[in-house]
Amino acid sequence: MELYVVKEGDSVDSIAAAHSISAEDVIWANQIEYPYRLAVGQALLILSGSGTESQGRPALYSFGYAYPFINSRTLQDTLPFLTDLYVFSYGFTEEGNLVHPMSDDAWMIEAAKNAGVRPVLTLTPLGADGKFNNNLVSALVQDPAIQQHLIWELGRTMQERGFMGLDIDFEYILAEDRVGFVEFVSLVRSVMNSFGYPVTVALAPKTSADQKGLLYEGVDYRLLGQAADRVMLMTYEWGYSQGPPMAVAPLNMVRRVVNYAVSEIPREKISLGIPNYGYDWPLPYEQGVTRARTIHNLEAIQIAVDHGVQIQFDTTAMSPYFRYWQYGIQHEVWFEDPRSILAKFELIQEYDLTGAGYWQLMNFFRSNWLMMRELFQVIKM
Repeated sequence: MELYVVKEGDSVDSIAAAHSISAEDVIWANQIEYPYRLAVGQALLILSGSGTESQGRPALYSFGYAYPFINSRTLQDTLPFLTDLYVFSYGFTEEGNLVHPMSDDAWMIEAAKNAGVRPVLTLTPLGADGKFNNNLVSALVQDPAIQQHLIWELGRTMQERGFMGLDIDFEYILAEDRVGFVEFVSLVRSVMNSFGYPVTVALAPKTSADQKGLLYEGVDYRLLGQAADRVMLMTYEWGYSQGPPMAVAPLNMVRRVVNYAVSEIPREKISLGIPNYGYDWPLPYEQGVTRARTIHNLEAIQIAVDHGVQIQFDTTAMSPYFRYWQYGIQHEVWFEDPRSILAKFELIQEYDLTGAGYWQLMNFFRSNWLMMRELFQVIKM
């Protein structure tokens, strides 16, 4: 496995010849579209030979979130690289009634099982506006009767629909609900484990125990690490749609989160969150006004190709970026490529973490999965 950065004058044919592989192999691994144009600064994954045996590679718990409206081909291409498929998402009311996704997820559950992948129900406190609602969290964690009713509904639904695990993805938990949320997770785990269902929790990316802010104060790493079977660090969204242009998951910041997490939670319980998307910001950025467009990683490369701009690489954030002009407006793009993904895989190895979780799986990024296969042995149920 090798990463090659495109230089001026390179072509798919010349790169393939220099590495003694076929042009078709380069095109396939990197999902290069006809007429096979490249951007200067683009990182390509070069795989030669049939790969090494998986024995001896560290085991990895691999999973990702997907909406029920994911393209069926995208899902089928992704499933061989997953341990679990997290179906996003189920909500709940203030009375503890479970709210099902608007699109039917039965086909996803069946596809996952057929591929030897566990389907996992993702529980979120999403309100009618589609945003995380901490009032729902408060109503739940402060009322044992509501908790019991929701847990009963979760168990019934998981059995009826064939789910094999539960993920709790609560955000913006109020500081006063910190202990109550931990107790809820612990109760859910005790019930679900008795039926053979593991329980995981997604954690906001904290760097210290006393970190201020609505996203962090209600999240207790140590206690939640004890309460759940596994946790995922949501190590992304530093660059976000309404914020200033920057890397979505800058490695220097991700490392700070991991440093703190391993001081509070057993390493064998921790999965690193990895973004499978980027953002395109119009410039100049104006707080409260500018809103970036979410793009997938291959789309970012195509934008660079179409506008004839060179892709840069920030060696602190370990992330690619570029700027381009369109209709008189300058744009700035940050996304993920094989270099940024490899840096995250190496961080997993460095800290002896045992999992990688993706937000989200709606677009297939082949080079990511091929690198994972080269570096890890993905756990299958």
